[in-house]
Amino acid sequence: MTTELNDLEAQLETLRQEAKNAIATSNTLEQLEQLRIGYFGKKGQMSQILGSMGKLAADRRPKIGAIANIIKEAIATELDNKRTSLQSAQIQAKLEAETIDVTMPGVYRPQGKIHPLNGVIDRALDIFVGLGYTVATGPEIESDYYNFEALNTPPDHPARDMQDTFYLPDAKLLRTHTSSVQIRYMENHEPPIRIVAPGRVYRRDTVDATHAAVFHQIELLAVDEGLTFTDLKGTIKEFLRQMFGQDLPIRFRASYFPFTEPSAEVDLQWQGRWLEVLGCGVVDPNVLKAVGYDPEKYTGFAAGFGVERFAQVLHKIDDIRRVYTSDLRFLRQF
Repeated sequence: MTTELNDLEAQLETLRQEAKNAIATSNTLEQLEQLRIGYFGKKGQMSQILGSMGKLAADRRPKIGAIANIIKEAIATELDNKRTSLQSAQIQAKLEAETIDVTMPGVYRPQGKIHPLNGVIDRALDIFVGLGYTVATGPEIESDYYNFEALNTPPDHPARDMQDTFYLPDAKLLRTHTSSVQIRYMENHEPPIRIVAPGRVYRRDTVDATHAAVFHQIELLAVDEGLTFTDLKGTIKEFLRQMFGQDLPIRFRASYFPFTEPSAEVDLQWQGRWLEVLGCGVVDPNVLKAVGYDPEKYTGFAAGFGVERFAQVLHKIDDIRRVYTSDLRFLRQF
């Protein structure tokens, strides 16, 4: 029994020395955790050694148990101290890696700005919403019915010419105006309605300083009982006053649109000259009939304008193509 006792004491002492050396040479917390499991795990070395105590006489076991507890506590202390040391080193390395040199110049990150077209759209929508209008949208790929027929555009109207419209397969086309949104909205809503429809439109125009094949429109529509051309004029005057920030001379010129009658072009005197800024008119009764409204009971008015034209006027842009070039030298001015 004495021999077995001495063997267990020797094994425990050897374990303490091996553990001390192994813990001291550990470089990571992961390695340290593996050592802890190897010593104190269910199948660890300490468990294996203590499992041999069953061979000892009962009066010998307390001594080995006391020695084992001392060694176990010593190894645990070594593990804790090493863990603390490795964690401190890890934190210190992270701090050194993240240290900010306050003497270094800052990294310049330019602040984003609103594109001039988006700025005009946002400004116009804010005005119309303030006047009680609701924003409505619709698809850019349209059918002939919504883009032309329901808007009282006869088959021989110039707007249907292939030079003006981008036609697609399956009798589809790219919308030439956002008036199609008005038809879709009226089909699903009963009067009274007041909507403003912003969006991208497409026409087969020759691109130059004042024209583009892809551009943006904003159109408004109001339908109710008793609306007249006078209501239209008042709405447009108030919109232009708020848009340009002052009371400017405005004139209405008789014009023609297939979906309004009477129709007019609106000119604004800006910086000493007259500028055509939008088209408008009283909704044609045929358009109201197409969506199921009673033209004997309801009347309405509509107006529309090009966002690019307003951007050119407000920001004194000499060439419409500049707003599409993504030239930062130009965009930084806004």
